[in-house]
Amino acid sequence: MGASLMSVLTLVSKDFVALIMVSIIIAVPIAWYFANNWLQSYAYQTDLSWWIFAGSGVLLIVISLITVGYQAFKAASANPVNSLRSE
Repeated sequence: MGASLMSVLTLVSKDFVALIMVSIIIAVPIAWYFANNWLQSYAYQTDLSWWIFAGSGVLLIVISLITVGYQAFKAASANPVNSLRSE
């Protein structure tokens, strides 16, 4: 009758991952520029590695997929009769 849980999770997570990827593409160059300028003001200078930004982006995507997946699972497995009774 309705959509399966996996199809709902796929549709919801695909939209969120696209938004997160856009935000990562915008934020990484800005963060690299400001962090690099800030780190160059110290006597002992260090370079920023690409894996710091890649790791934070992957961690952000994993956390968002877990959160969205949990909320979608909770909404898909809820009994609609209970929500209709309370309205």
